Amino acid sequence: MENLGNRLAEYLNSKNLTEDYRRLLNGALKDPDVQKFLKENSDSINPNALSTSAASIYEFYNNKNHASELSKGYYPKLIVNNHNIEVAYYPNERTQSKEKRDQYETGFVLMDMPSDIRNAKLDDYGGSGRQDALGKALDFIDNYLNQKNFVPGLYLAGDFGVGKTYLLGAIANELFKKDIHTTMMHFPTFAVEMKNSIGTNSVLAKVNKIKGAEILMLDDIGADSMSSWIRDEVLGVILQYRMQENLPTFFSSNFSMKELEKHLAINQRGEEEPVKAKRIMERVRYLSREVIVTGPNRRFEK
Repeated sequence: MENLGNRLAEYLNSKNLTEDYRRLLNGALKDPDVQKFLKENSDSINPNALSTSAASIYEFYNNKNHASELSKGYYPKLIVNNHNIEVAYYPNERTQSKEKRDQYETGFVLMDMPSDIRNAKLDDYGGSGRQDALGKALDFIDNYLNQKNFVPGLYLAGDFGVGKTYLLGAIANELFKKDIHTTMMHFPTFAVEMKNSIGTNSVLAKVNKIKGAEILMLDDIGADSMSSWIRDEVLGVILQYRMQENLPTFFSSNFSMKELEKHLAINQRGEEEPVKAKRIMERVRYLSREVIVTGPNRRFEK
């Protein structure tokens, strides 16, 4: 077949083009990437669509050397589509990196949590008092990925600094590798935000956003005294929905489940409400399985 590059050059010289435009087009045809593309794809390109081919080649050449605002962050590539030359745009490394970060931000939502939790890894989690929790975490991930039935989350109970929050973050990062999205939040801070949302009538919207998370992790539950409203109308609504929909839920707390029930039974006014506390704990026990985490307080380790 006649050399397509030569035909394009003859086509350009035969047209009534300005000298500058002709010079630019001829420069595009001499581009090594253009010549390589034409050599590899000549047999599959329609030789009768020279005007379309010339325009596409110039678009490629121009954006390759002078990215516009529209194409910034992407690199052009010549392709053959329906026997015609076209230009496709692919994200460059910087854009790919940003897209990965954006995807991660969506797939692992942190609400009022320390940013270093994003770097938590199961491989780094170990030591005295942690082996049972690590084993249960690995079991959950394996079961969740391979079972169709409901798989309860974990209720991590233990003293300050034994790695409960870190383990939650490590589980979330491992799940993200399998395209499973997790929302992790510091529950005491969330409770304060809920109170502040009353004045803006946004409580329901925020609760609805949280309750349907694919995987939900409530960190530090029971750290502060809880009002009846937060316990029943916020936490209770979230847990009831997740129980009905069989959505795995994780908790971390300085209290055991038994201790948390006693804690929830006393409201901020000092009144005892054991029945309401029991109702909440029924949902917690359905959604998760208790694991006691022990070991030294690693927050003070250098």
